[in-house]
Amino acid sequence: MSNMQASPSTYTIAVNESTLTKMADFYQDQFVAVSSPYVAFLAKGEDVSITAYKKADSQGRHKVIFQGPKAGYEVSIWSENPNVSKPSKPLGLKRPFSPMHPGPQLYRWVDQIGSDEVGTGDFFGPVCVCAAYVDRKGLEEIQELGVTDSKQMDDAYIREIGPKLIHDFEYSQLSLDNPKYNEVQKKGLNMNMIKAKMHNRCLLNLSKKHPGVMLCQDQFAEPGLYYHYLKGEQEIAENIHFSTKGEMAFPSVALGSVIARYSFLMKMDALSAKYGKRIPLGAGEEVDAFARWFLKKYGLKELQKVTKNNFANMKKLLGSDPLL
Repeated sequence: MSNMQASPSTYTIAVNESTLTKMADFYQDQFVAVSSPYVAFLAKGEDVSITAYKKADSQGRHKVIFQGPKAGYEVSIWSENPNVSKPSKPLGLKRPFSPMHPGPQLYRWVDQIGSDEVGTGDFFGPVCVCAAYVDRKGLEEIQELGVTDSKQMDDAYIREIGPKLIHDFEYSQLSLDNPKYNEVQKKGLNMNMIKAKMHNRCLLNLSKKHPGVMLCQDQFAEPGLYYHYLKGEQEIAENIHFSTKGEMAFPSVALGSVIARYSFLMKMDALSAKYGKRIPLGAGEEVDAFARWFLKKYGLKELQKVTKNNFANMKKLLGSDPLL
């Protein structure tokens, strides 16, 4: 491996079975033993690690992640257009790092509790928030599983590893269903207020079990405004480390985001089963089309039980018809 300028990026590619076999042969001398049943191989060289996964997607491709200062050079051997993730610089660190392979040379590890939310941009379904506790041993496990920002992970893979994560890690997860969301929203709570209260409760639940452990959060509001949202709460989690890219700055936030996503997906599966049709995620045109079908089949009252009624999707759907 030739010398190159260090890069803080993480690179992901998808390869077919033939290429995966070639990669395994190529890196065989650098294999590191792993206990995860999901990892095909883990290879560690000078300033780079390569993690390949056994499970293939619907097109027969396997995910391979390259991390470390020389990841950019190494991935170029196998792909001209890898997906790139550039972590942000977290509070108190001298340089950016990947949360999955920070390495002792980049920062001194600190056990941590981190929280993140899912479902805030989805017309259908709940808002889910999760705080998760990660120690050094836990960090090694989420490295092996490739846990990162849930928005960058395939939902099928999250469904696969979700049961293992909720079994192996301590976490506090809260879900606000649509009827309750609509109720508190009508009382004047906006989305950020709702998220602040849910994050606060999840962080408190875990910090009571692990007093003094660093608290981290994916920042969705300025710290002063965040604590203002919590005015009147009987208990408030203090001294939180905020980062606008918290999933990339703190492994605990990444884990929280994946468990929250897993919970959200399970709840959406249950709703889809109840109504006999897959409910699309997000708030785009596919969702609008599904909402029109749902309204026609089940009526407005039932629709309001499974959606966030203040979303623009509802206004678009109902228009100005006074009879709806």
